[in-house]
Amino acid sequence: MKLTFIAVAALCRAAAAAEPGGNMMSQDVYVWQRSWTEQVVSAIQERATNFSEVVPLCAEVTWQSGQPKVIRVPVNWDALSHSGTPIGLALRIGPFPGPFDAADERAKWLAALAGSLVMEASNHQFLVRELQIDFDCAETKLEGYAAWVSVIRRQVSPTRVVITALPAWLNRSAFQTLIRAADEYVLQVHSLAPPNRPDAAFTLCDPELARQAVAQAGRFGLPFRVALPTYGYLMAFDANGKFAGLSAEGPLKNWQPGVQLREVRSDAAALARLVRGWSLERPELLRGIIWYRMPVEGDVLNWSWSTLSRVMKGEEPRADLRATLRRPQPGLVEFDMVNEGDADFVGYPEMEARWTGAQPVASDGLRGFAPCAIGTNVICFRNSRQPLRIRPQERQMIGWLRLGADERVDVKIRQTTNDQGK
Repeated sequence: MKLTFIAVAALCRAAAAAEPGGNMMSQDVYVWQRSWTEQVVSAIQERATNFSEVVPLCAEVTWQSGQPKVIRVPVNWDALSHSGTPIGLALRIGPFPGPFDAADERAKWLAALAGSLVMEASNHQFLVRELQIDFDCAETKLEGYAAWVSVIRRQVSPTRVVITALPAWLNRSAFQTLIRAADEYVLQVHSLAPPNRPDAAFTLCDPELARQAVAQAGRFGLPFRVALPTYGYLMAFDANGKFAGLSAEGPLKNWQPGVQLREVRSDAAALARLVRGWSLERPELLRGIIWYRMPVEGDVLNWSWSTLSRVMKGEEPRADLRATLRRPQPGLVEFDMVNEGDADFVGYPEMEARWTGAQPVASDGLRGFAPCAIGTNVICFRNSRQPLRIRPQERQMIGWLRLGADERVDVKIRQTTNDQGK
């Protein structure tokens, strides 16, 4: 029954995406976590039906002295099954310098691994739409990579084989050979080149370069999708301003003393404009978008679901910061910042509290905010040390005030600067 239901769901979604006159693109999503926590399972169960396809990472291959080592991801097949959403499978392969030979043991080993992934999904009653291969291939080795793809494709047939490709590959003569060894490809237009100094300009996805790459890919005569980022990084620079590394979602690294940290995040507004533009006009062979990655409760550097859901429609999400107060006991007032929008707020807001008829007894700030009295019955909470980040629908307490009497207090945002979660 699972197999039948998922197959029917796949056909229905494909028909909807190809509806005449609608010019709709499919919208898929990666699940790249190596640990399927309760939060990951909940995200699948609650959000998977918003996508045409879910593509979980199933295995990752690294190389030691030329020999492959594999980490298998314990995918929660029940969670995927209950969502009813068609699935693909992702096989990640780390950098390998060669040699490449369709007849050697490495190629045979990779093909056998790919076949086992498809078989595992089939044993759980899934009809796998595709096997995606994400290989860190050097630009000069694309022809050798094509040999691997051909071997894997024969192994997993009739399952389609899809590769991820980088814009730089489009200018290589071997790219045509590579993509014709596969059934389709995903153009990954997001990446981060390490900056040479902390104040350098950088982005995870340059919209204009993404448009140019998609237009160029549309001339190769084969269907493709484009991968867009939802994530962010925390970059580190040493005391001399030299790039020292980065960390993604998960536990923070133990950086050396004196390290300067800077965030870089996907620009939701810019990507919404990309989606809107492609919905109206795009290369005929651009079939859809695949998002990296599924929002999960507890993510710090990834978009929230409310942000992604707006961007998928081509609508620019916006933050909506409000100041509120609570009265836990007579004379005590606690102040909160609340983001009622659908994008992260990032900036340096100031909040003003005003009252009449009572003397202030004490006050203090939290999260980098500090109180500053600007009159006998007015106080302002300012934060100038670091930007405040508040995710959509999140509430953060930023300070408190104790008055000599239980008087009415009014609050408002005096000043705010927001970069829309960049």
